[in-house]
Amino acid sequence: MHREYSSFFARNRWWIIAAAIVAAVVLLAAFNSMRGDIIPVRAAGVVRGRIRSLISTNGKIEPIQNFEAHSPVATTIKRILVKEGQQVKRGQLLMQLDDAEARTSAAKAIAQLRGAQADIHAVTHGGTREEVLTTDAQLVKAQADRDNAQRNLDAFERLQKDGAASAGEVRAAEAEYNTALANLNLLEQKRKARYSPPEVAKVEAQQSEAQAAYDAAQDILSKSNIRAPFDGVVYALPVQQGNYVSPGQLLLEEADLSKVRLRAFVDEPDVGRLAPGQKIEVKWDGLPGRVWRSSVAARPSTIELFGTRNVGEITTQLDNTDGKLLPNTNVTVELITAEHENVLIAPREAVRMDASKPYVYRIADDELHRREVETALSNLTQVEVTGGLSDKDLLALGPLNNKPMRDGQPVKVVY
Repeated sequence: MHREYSSFFARNRWWIIAAAIVAAVVLLAAFNSMRGDIIPVRAAGVVRGRIRSLISTNGKIEPIQNFEAHSPVATTIKRILVKEGQQVKRGQLLMQLDDAEARTSAAKAIAQLRGAQADIHAVTHGGTREEVLTTDAQLVKAQADRDNAQRNLDAFERLQKDGAASAGEVRAAEAEYNTALANLNLLEQKRKARYSPPEVAKVEAQQSEAQAAYDAAQDILSKSNIRAPFDGVVYALPVQQGNYVSPGQLLLEEADLSKVRLRAFVDEPDVGRLAPGQKIEVKWDGLPGRVWRSSVAARPSTIELFGTRNVGEITTQLDNTDGKLLPNTNVTVELITAEHENVLIAPREAVRMDASKPYVYRIADDELHRREVETALSNLTQVEVTGGLSDKDLLALGPLNNKPMRDGQPVKVVY
């Protein structure tokens, strides 16, 4: 019997070997079919660190203490004594305008003012000095005439009682007295109220007009010599020496740049996330790597149209001791609405959602293992994981061959 089996194996050994190989291939194919193809995936680890929830937007830098000098009249620039970007001290002369015409106007105005003041003095004191002296002399004479007329009248009245004077003589003396008294009263009224109320009002109006002309001339003269009102930097100088300038034209701008104002524009959907005290970080492309920090003082009070955007405006103060942030600079603004330290952080790309809960594919032993997770803060690139993962877990981000990922899928991590 044994001899028969040996003879059969000897005659068919190649067929038997071939069948065994085919069976092995079939079994291997079946096993691979059960496991699925190995797919390449990108992966990243879970790390512990800080995560921030941000609102990213844009903003503009403005000076807090700002001075603009404008030409008071049409004139030419006589001298420019500073350069753009120069530090200046309070009271320092910055620019001089041609003020010849202003000086002429001031001289005319002061002459008119003095004339008006003399007229006011005259109407409030009964006239000019000559008129007052003349009136005083006339008053002395009128008083003497009245006294003489009074004595004559008294004398004729006594004589009439004795029958030595007629009634006609008494009446004549009485008329003379009344005339003298009337003349005296007229002079006294003239001295007290020489001018009528309309005449006084006219003179007062002339004085006011002259005073206004003088003040305007003095204002032009003062603005023709432009001085720094405070310590600061001349950050704009749009004119040159010898230029003709029109009334109201901007001549220079100075600001104290040690502290500046940030005006940030927050899109309407994000305004509700703002709260006083939230941190603000400001960056400027002109100084890469530099960060200026502040905080939200108050939420926007209204929504306004800004270009094509509906935004809420917030303002805050930035320390700018070195003066690097210039007025009208456009900056990038990040408002930190929440911040957690020393928490587990996963790439946002690794976290997926089904109908109810977020989940990830954790990689272990070259296989995908679906795991539900609990999350908290998130931003554009990261998610805080509060449950379901531990430090240094490796998570699948996505396949490189567009094949779907599933629980138990064999993978090869490609970095």
